[in-house]
Amino acid sequence: MKRNVCAMLAGFCMDMLFGDPSALPHPICWIGGLIAKTEKILRKYLPKTEKAEKCGGIFLIFVILLVSLTIPAIFLYFIGFFGILPVFLLETIICWYMLATKSLKKESMAVYKKLKQNDLKGARKAVSRIVGRDTQNLTKEGVTKAAIETVAENTSDGVVAPLFYMTMFGPLGGVFYKAVNTMDSMVGYKNEKYIYFGRYPAKLDDIINYIPARLSALFMILSAKLLGYHSKDSFKIWRRDGRNHASPNSAQTEAACAGALGIQLAGDAWYFGKKYKKPFIGDKKREIVSEDIQKANRLLYTTAMIAVFAFSVAGVLLGKKRID
Repeated sequence: MKRNVCAMLAGFCMDMLFGDPSALPHPICWIGGLIAKTEKILRKYLPKTEKAEKCGGIFLIFVILLVSLTIPAIFLYFIGFFGILPVFLLETIICWYMLATKSLKKESMAVYKKLKQNDLKGARKAVSRIVGRDTQNLTKEGVTKAAIETVAENTSDGVVAPLFYMTMFGPLGGVFYKAVNTMDSMVGYKNEKYIYFGRYPAKLDDIINYIPARLSALFMILSAKLLGYHSKDSFKIWRRDGRNHASPNSAQTEAACAGALGIQLAGDAWYFGKKYKKPFIGDKKREIVSEDIQKANRLLYTTAMIAVFAFSVAGVLLGKKRID
């Protein structure tokens, strides 16, 4: 457990210093490519029935997890012949790849910069890189809201949840989490194409995110307190609106963020040319402004620091208890 903590801490430091190593071959991109290719093969042979598509989704989970976990496990096994230091370096690199703290801030601040330049077209293009919704007709407020929601939601998905699984189960725990999360982001839609095929990948993502999402919200509420934001409202809105989403987890940090900033998030959105009715999250105490993206990123960074501290302490204590 202590070794897991050390690898997690080292990976987190690499992420904070250098951000996502996008210039290098990225395992998450490989996993995404494997998901797309496996889906294409399955759809070629599966009958277009509810039962067949659900079975296809289960088979997708099996294939993606088997390949995603086996390859790094083999690398870790064979590099172990060269000593503990090379193994630790590889574990650190794996943990680094699983985190998105700095890149999330970088991408959302690119939206902020375009908004400050009054370049709405550029802001729409920038936000399209980090959201799944249609962005071509978003207003300035809509673009700002989308960026804030992405920062809030991915505080859990891109930072706290990977940290949690890497602390508890090592670097391969982080790979397991990101593989499931990537499947959900690619096939977990409730539209005609994926309503059955993506059913079980989405359910699995809901299960593994249940605890991390709620821990993320609690850490964010504490962050609001430390930053001098509306921590009482953050807790209140989290309790009230934390399930105002189709997913049982996505609204957890969005609600905490909305309360902390005193703004209203969510509401109806367009996906693939179709309008989806979604409830609001938070109270509209004031209008959303572009500077709220900066505030959301401060919440992101403070929440990440709290998570690292909490998981490190928990990991060390659990490791000590096992030894005793």
